[in-house]
This record gives sequence, structure tokens and C-alpha cells, in this order.
Amino acid sequence: MDKSKRPFLKSKRSFRRRLPPIQSGDRIDYRNMSLISRFISEQGKILSRRVNRLTLKQQRLITLAIKQARILSLLPFKRKGFQISESTAKTNALKARNQNKDQKKEKFQINKKKK
Repeated sequence: MDKSKRPFLKSKRSFRRRLPPIQSGDRIDYRNMSLISRFISEQGKILSRRVNRLTLKQQRLITLAIKQARILSLLPFKRKGFQISESTAKTNALKARNQNKDQKKEKFQINKKKK
């Protein structure tokens, strides 16, 4: 049988259906920290709906609950363990180096005028 005329075959591999992250009995509320913290990244960002595997309605409720918890200081806006990336560190180092160069130039010009 030709490959072009071969009917579409389903794979015989079985798959395990993933359980939904929010059970029917869970209340989405700003006080439910154990539930809310599952949907926040290490940096403190709200994870997307695709990553969370939530429905649109659940994602909206989670987002509102996280924002309310942040406003009431139950959750930080940014995680304290957040580290500066290498590119940010390099940028900061370059800025500091440029400031030092500018200061040296100003001192040199002031000394030149005095002479």
C-alpha cells in the first residue's frame, strides 16, 4: 500500500489525562494562599492560562484573587528571592563605569581651567 493512500492511523500509545489544577470544591478566594501561590511564578508574575491549564473564568477569578491579595499585603508584588539576570547586571555595570568616566572628565576639565 502506498504511503499517500494509507489511512490516518492513530497512535497506539495511551496517555494519562492530567487532573485539573482546581477541583470543584476549591474556592477561588484571595484568602486561599495555598491555591493562589500555585499560579504565581518564581518572580511573582501571574502565570498564563495555557501554563495553568485553567478555563477562562477560572483564570479571571485567579487573577482577581491574586491582585486583591497583593493590595491587602497578603502577597508581595515581587518575590524577595528574585535575582538580577546577567544582562541586567552587565547593564548596571556599564552605567556605573560611564558615570565614573564622566566624573573623571569633569575633574580633569576643572583642573585644566585652574592652571
